[in-house]
Amino acid sequence: MAANSQFAIAIHVLSMLARSGKNNLKSELIAESVNTNPVVIRRLIGQLGQADLVISQTGAHGGTRLARRPADITLSEIYKAVAKGEVFALHPRSPNQDCPVGRNIESVLCNLQKEIDKGIEEKLSRYTLKNMCDLVEYGT
Repeated sequence: MAANSQFAIAIHVLSMLARSGKNNLKSELIAESVNTNPVVIRRLIGQLGQADLVISQTGAHGGTRLARRPADITLSEIYKAVAKGEVFALHPRSPNQDCPVGRNIESVLCNLQKEIDKGIEEKLSRYTLKNMCDLVEYGT
């Protein structure tokens, strides 16, 4: 099972935008740094824009920049902007209700999922984009 890399790519993109200050960056330049297709970056920027983390402009002087200071953007906000559902998925079909495990497994897993999601949000809310940029800058 492949891990979703959207969160890591989002931090990469936002770190680049933080370094550029008020200058707009084009998706092609960002994609070159991430080593991916500009379309992937534009989709991700769309999600970040919907979360009010970035501002994008079209045209010759277009591109994308941060909507807020890096110190004011938490990793929790970034995660919520790009996360595709919970940490793990529940059964695609309802389990057999005649089975003692099948009858109770969904509620058990649902509670576990909520607990994990809360823990992730609490942990990520302790860090900002500025924290990540500082670590990247100094190689720590």
